[in-house]
Parts: sequence; structure tokens; C-alpha cells
Amino acid sequence: MAYDFQVTIDSAHPHVLADWWADALGWEVEPSDEAFIRRMVAEGRAREEDTTTHHGTLVWKVGAAIRHPEGTDRAPRVLFQLVPEPKTVKNRVHLDVRTGSDSMDDVVERLTAKGATFLHRGRQGPSTWVTLADPEGNELCVTE
Repeated sequence: MAYDFQVTIDSAHPHVLADWWADALGWEVEPSDEAFIRRMVAEGRAREEDTTTHHGTLVWKVGAAIRHPEGTDRAPRVLFQLVPEPKTVKNRVHLDVRTGSDSMDDVVERLTAKGATFLHRGRQGPSTWVTLADPEGNELCVTE
């Protein structure tokens, strides 16, 4: 049996990081269902302190997700999950962002202008890539 999955990334600021990654990938941040959140609080199934506002919208404090514009049939959902501890070592898993027809250098320049940190250029045989870190230090590779 084949299973569906989502990618989960630990984060100190999940909503801010979800915004950054949605912009980086051309994806969408999943909308918040404010009525549902309010109902869960009113029914005692969640607490006010479980919520926050982001860009003027009521959201769950613990996470934010992004998805491909064509939906989860096209690509897995990515969830940014609130964790208390900061990132301290290299990620064991990272995302490779394939630029398609866009120039790898143009994508690297755009992402660094938006807060990514350049780490290094790599090459193995005919494959080349640039390793960056997102604003919270999570590594990603940009490749053509």
C-alpha cells in the first residue's frame, strides 16, 4: 500500500516561515478557518492561548502549512510546526528546489534578497546546485 505524506519543518516562527517558503516556491499558504478556530475555543476544545493573529487573521499558534497551487495531488503539503528549541545542527533532510526554465542564479539572487543565506555551490558530474539556508537556518538546495 502506498501512503500519502506531508513534509514537516520545525520552526520558531511557523507563520513567517510559511510565508517565506510560499513566496520562494510560488505556492500558497493554506487559509485559516477563523470561524472553526473561534468555535473550538468557544466549545472549550482549544484555548485562546492556542491562537495568535498573523497579518490580521486569527490562526493556530502551533503551525502553518503551504501547498502547491494545483493541490496536494501535485505535491505534498509542507507544514511549519512551532518548536521551542532553535536549530543547532545541519538538517538531515532538506528540500531541493528545481528551477525549471528559470535561471538558477536568478532564483538564488531572489531568495537571498528575501532573507536566505548563501552557504556554498556544489557540483557532482554534470549536476550543479547552490545550498542556501532559509531565514531560520534550514538548508535547501537550488538546482536546475
